Amino acid sequence: MKPMMMAIAALGLMAGPAFADSAEGVWKTEVDDGSYAHVTIAPCGAKVCGVISRTFNNSGEYNSPNKGKQLVRGMEPKGGGKYTGNVWRPSNNKVYVGKMQISGSSLKLSGCVAGGLLCSSQVWTRVK
Repeated sequence: MKPMMMAIAALGLMAGPAFADSAEGVWKTEVDDGSYAHVTIAPCGAKVCGVISRTFNNSGEYNSPNKGKQLVRGMEPKGGGKYTGNVWRPSNNKVYVGKMQISGSSLKLSGCVAGGLLCSSQVWTRVK
């Protein structure tokens, strides 16, 4: 019985760090072009993808034409809260090479061009 309990406890300890690095959930973006969004990140195969689930501007929540569109595309977990994939920027309708880094309730999302020489980033906060 003791070996079984120890195995169960070990599995529980291994699951803790994986959950801490997980991008899954709802994240609030920074304001971009006068509005911000809630992005729901969930598994898409072995990777994670993020869809715009709610949109807000100075007047409050509104029904943006970008709602329901995929912003975070095919982010592959690399360990330690790091992900690589692609990110779409609605304001210019361009897809960039992307990186994400999770740190507690913050997610840093970067989009780059020119082989990573020119990058722009935002820090998102976890909503749930």
